[in-house]
Amino acid sequence: QVQLVESGGGSVQPGGSLRLSCAASGRTFSMLSMAWFRQAPGKDREFVAGISSSGARTDYADSVKGRFTISRDNAKNTGYLQMNSLNPEDTFIYYCAVAWYISRWPPTSMGMDYWGKGTLVTVSS
Repeated sequence: QVQLVESGGGSVQPGGSLRLSCAASGRTFSMLSMAWFRQAPGKDREFVAGISSSGARTDYADSVKGRFTISRDNAKNTGYLQMNSLNPEDTFIYYCAVAWYISRWPPTSMGMDYWGKGTLVTVSS
């Protein structure tokens, strides 16, 4: 069992930046692939960014490529999502998730094994 806790969400103006953190429990974090998803009311969770257990592979949704950077620090059991050049279309609840095995990249929400409760990011002027 893995527990995930997101933090770092909040309100920011267009063009601003935020850094989300995902703190994981247990001693298996370094064996798990991690991804960030986001969700708006009434819609499915959509993939944002993913990273392999070692950090060697990363993947991004086209909508955030070049603006967001996913990373992880396995020694700290923590993953990150650096979000730059934010715009109002980035306003979602952002969720951290991990999986023992990802059969394809980018992963789907159904393929993730453990989820955090999410953190709200609001981009507005």
